[in-house]
Amino acid sequence: MNRNVKYTGTELDLFAAATTWKRYWSSFITPFLNGDVLEIGAGLGANVSLLCSNTVRRWVSLEPDFTLCRRLHAELQRRGLSQRCHVVHGTSSDLPEHDYFDAVLYLDVLEHITDDGAELRRTVTHLRPGGALIVLAPAHPWLYSDFDRAIGHQRRYTKAAMIKVVPLGLTAEFLTYLDSVGLLASGANRLLLRQAMPTSRQIVMWDRVLVSLSRIVDPLLRYSLGKSLLGVWRKLAG
Repeated sequence: MNRNVKYTGTELDLFAAATTWKRYWSSFITPFLNGDVLEIGAGLGANVSLLCSNTVRRWVSLEPDFTLCRRLHAELQRRGLSQRCHVVHGTSSDLPEHDYFDAVLYLDVLEHITDDGAELRRTVTHLRPGGALIVLAPAHPWLYSDFDRAIGHQRRYTKAAMIKVVPLGLTAEFLTYLDSVGLLASGANRLLLRQAMPTSRQIVMWDRVLVSLSRIVDPLLRYSLGKSLLGVWRKLAG
């Protein structure tokens, strides 16, 4: 394992405050979070306190950046979660061969990984039969912007691209777009503002206003539009 991995993005603290957005997408995946859960690229741990409910027996936060690991460990201790939630410094390549999970999460992480297909093929070997692979990722290659580039995004996904990269042996529970109203804001940034990093005020506006509107509009559009793509797949038995 490369002990010198350092995350170069600067958006983690900004988006940690996007509580409306986190409550929105998390409402789709909480039924799949049971037993042993692995989060790849846990960052600052903003998702752990939101998702680690009483149905979770063990939560492993895997993070390659040692500085982020230290901050995450301190946050888990502060929230009283360190008994069930464990921080591991490393990548999926460092997982013990016989360590198995009931859910594996990539929450705004897969787009940072150069070979996303190889990554998923590796981690699904750690899924128990019936376990869930959960991916939240930015949608639509045409939205790729200076912001994506600044925080190390390798790509944005369409549904077809995501389906192609998910390994065989899994069956889809759902694959849906979220945040149709935010899609308009992202499009404006891509075509007009060309801003590499949003301000904290812009994040608050998006989270409190645009996401709240998306929660109303998305069902009306049958989740056919959105700036993010959320999918859940089950590993087949045998």
